[in-house]
Amino acid sequence: METPNLYQFKVSLPEVSPPVWRQIVVPANIPLDRLHDVIQIVMGWTDSHLYEFTIGSRHYMEMPEGPEDGEAAGTACLGEVIDEAKGRFVYTYDFGDSWQHLVVAEKPGPDADLPFMPVFCLDGKRACPPENIGGPMGYEAFCEAIKDKKHPEHLDMKQWYADATGATTPFKPEAFDVDDVNRRLSQYLRWNRPRPLPWIF
Repeated sequence: METPNLYQFKVSLPEVSPPVWRQIVVPANIPLDRLHDVIQIVMGWTDSHLYEFTIGSRHYMEMPEGPEDGEAAGTACLGEVIDEAKGRFVYTYDFGDSWQHLVVAEKPGPDADLPFMPVFCLDGKRACPPENIGGPMGYEAFCEAIKDKKHPEHLDMKQWYADATGATTPFKPEAFDVDDVNRRLSQYLRWNRPRPLPWIF
């Protein structure tokens, strides 16, 4: 069976309710370290922590210290490992908060148009949780506090969010803008496009 040029995936946080998810298209030849970049952008993370892909029985991370830690994510392309994934794999970000993303292959709809970029976000729902919030349980407590002005931690959580992120507006759990995500993907592609000469320093 010939490897397709593009794959469509749904990336979700299965431990968060209501669901936070993104639907993306990526090329078969994308290295896993670049797939990490794409997931960071579409989800809304800040790439401030370590990560790991668990694909079948294999593990890929940014800087494994030895064979027992797994393989370097930059040494494998998605198309080379997709068969072992059997349609789904796990991407874990931030080993402290342990944000586990379920990545599931989807079949494009019959009327689906090919995206105009090699990486593209088709759709999604809800905002990415703030960094360092304490994982799914911490995020649930955070959302409960900020939506209820009478909650004893409402003001503290609002201030923590402003201080931690520099945001001048309150956190909105339902916010998601697919056009903004694709603008940021486009910027990423421009910065990472192949150059005629390697940069040696």
